[in-house]
Amino acid sequence: MAGSTGGTAPTGADIIDVTIAEFEAEVINASMERPVLIDFWADWCGPCKQLTPILEKVIAETRGAVRLAKINADQNPELCQMLQVQSLPTVFALYQGRPVDAFMGAQPESQIREFVTKVAKLAGPATLPLDAMVEQGNAALEGDDPEQAYELFASVLAENGDHAKALAGAARALLAMGETEAAKELLAELPPNLAVDSDIMAAKSAIEVAEQAADAGPLTELQAAVDANPDDHQARLDLAIAAFTAGQHELAMDTLLDSIGLDREWQEGAARQQLLKYFETLGPGHELTSKYRRKLSSVLFS
Repeated sequence: MAGSTGGTAPTGADIIDVTIAEFEAEVINASMERPVLIDFWADWCGPCKQLTPILEKVIAETRGAVRLAKINADQNPELCQMLQVQSLPTVFALYQGRPVDAFMGAQPESQIREFVTKVAKLAGPATLPLDAMVEQGNAALEGDDPEQAYELFASVLAENGDHAKALAGAARALLAMGETEAAKELLAELPPNLAVDSDIMAAKSAIEVAEQAADAGPLTELQAAVDANPDDHQARLDLAIAAFTAGQHELAMDTLLDSIGLDREWQEGAARQQLLKYFETLGPGHELTSKYRRKLSSVLFS
């Protein structure tokens, strides 16, 4: 067997070292049943030492959907010539005996995950890797099926307990099922790299918003209070919380913008902080987040 560049240990037959002697059986023939990634590397190649551990990590998460065959380029020049390898690292994806995709050079983990997910889908939905399961969980959550969503997220976490998107999704699913305390516990005492993850921070904001909602008053009464005294910023804040809880997101954010326009310093900028919490809860890609960020900028710089 050839040497390894380090990183996680090979997982059974899913991550293997290959020479020209095993190439036909372990790569070409194996690709008839599932996609195979071929990683050409060398001991002297710095980018290879960055890339291979990421490949091993992501492939291990596919639960056997994709195989990784690592080939030492210096020890297997015939294979380099056969596949026309021009630089290192080079990664090929084979399925059913044919190259289907490739890339050269070290890549960030996010792009590796995207590449592997796309390749895994060639073998059918039953073999989707962890990131694809998270996507299914998010779809179930958006489709008002938090129980199914939680099961999917929990399955991902059983294999990778530090999967940030699965942690955030599981917390949101618990929140949707009314399990606020369980959601809080799930995200408590995370390591620093996870605590600052944008998805997890958004889930924490959603939990805080849900806790605020428990104390929200009747929407009609709060609207009447604001109409009776437009300078009552506490009434405006309470109205925004009640409106957001009721799903009237634009009313909530318009109410906060009006408060900011009247007195942006009230309670140390409480209306602005509440609005930012809603942005975080909805997520940066939500159309209302973009729309009201622009509106907030107009108010603050007018």
